[in-house]
Amino acid sequence: MRISGGRAAGGFTLVEILVALLVLAIALTAAARTLSAAIDTTAALRDRTLARWVAEDRLAEIELRKEWPALDVKEGDADMGGRAFHWRQETGATPVARMRRVEVGVSLPGEDAPLARLTGFVERP
Repeated sequence: MRISGGRAAGGFTLVEILVALLVLAIALTAAARTLSAAIDTTAALRDRTLARWVAEDRLAEIELRKEWPALDVKEGDADMGGRAFHWRQETGATPVARMRRVEVGVSLPGEDAPLARLTGFVERP
C-alpha cells in the first residue's frame, strides 16, 4: 500500500500476521504439552510417596507390636493423604532362625503393579 508521495505505508501485511499467529500457536501448544507432562509427573510422584509411607507404616506397626509374623501373605487397605491404597505383606524365612524377612508392596486398588516396595527384617521377641 502506498500513500501520496510514493512511500510505503507502515504496518504488517495479512500474511505476516498469519505467520506470526501460526508461530504463536505452535509455541503455546508445546508449552501446554510440557505443562501437562509436569502435572502428570507430579501426581505420580505424590502417589509413590504416599505409597512408600503406607509401606513404612506397615513395617513400623509390626515392629512396635513386637509381633513374630507368620510365614504367610497378608493383604489390607490403607488411606494416606486422602488416597486409598492396597498393601500386600509377604513374610519369609531367613538363614538366621531368629529373623524373618517382611516385604510390603503397596499399590492403588485394582492395580497389580506396586507403587512402592519395602523390605524389613524382624527379630523374634
